[in-house]
Amino acid sequence: MSLILCIETGTDICSVGIAKDGELISLRESDRGRDHAGKLGVFADELLRETGISPEDLDAVAVGKGPGSYTGLRIGVSFAKGLCYGLQIPLLAVGSLDALAEVAREDYEAGILDIDEQDWAAARLCPMVDARRMEVYARIFDSEGKPLSDVSAEIIDENSFSQWREPGRKLVIFGNGASKCTDMLPDALLIDVAPSARGLTRLAQQAFDNGEGVDLAYFEPFYLKDFIITESKKKLL
Repeated sequence: MSLILCIETGTDICSVGIAKDGELISLRESDRGRDHAGKLGVFADELLRETGISPEDLDAVAVGKGPGSYTGLRIGVSFAKGLCYGLQIPLLAVGSLDALAEVAREDYEAGILDIDEQDWAAARLCPMVDARRMEVYARIFDSEGKPLSDVSAEIIDENSFSQWREPGRKLVIFGNGASKCTDMLPDALLIDVAPSARGLTRLAQQAFDNGEGVDLAYFEPFYLKDFIITESKKKLL
């Protein structure tokens, strides 16, 4: 039996879950502002109390590694590292877009998404995380969750993802960067799927079973792009 604490903080959503043998058993999440630093420890403590699991019972901590919000990712990874260091357990890093695709697949399996079975089987899944303006972080998957492209930062125009927009095959877009793309991608199917720690559970279990922990000392979030500090336009007196 394995118990894994799962953390996803790469967007406005702060999400924490506990998985047992790859199945989610409890979840806490909030999309009410970016107070991840204040909520993360509280959510983890609530989950452990609710399930009767002590920190020492955990076998690993899994964290969404990005791409996503620079600050959100750093908060999640720092918290996960601290737990792993104190408990002497592995840290598992899961791609945030991979986890988002897993949320979509779980929602489809649960009958939440109104998509025809034949359309879903042939679909190309495109999770999108907002990267400001008309840019998104994205990756293409098949309906079984197999990656078909690398993670990329895409400036969306009418030609975006043209190789995946085929007649008879739907490009399914979702995530917090997807809604702004509908005018440029009128043939894409927008579904309501948001980042969640529950998307990490199956992937984290696979990583744990394969011994794919990351180095606590040197692991950094996958930002994809450099963080740019801009000068404030406000004049200080």
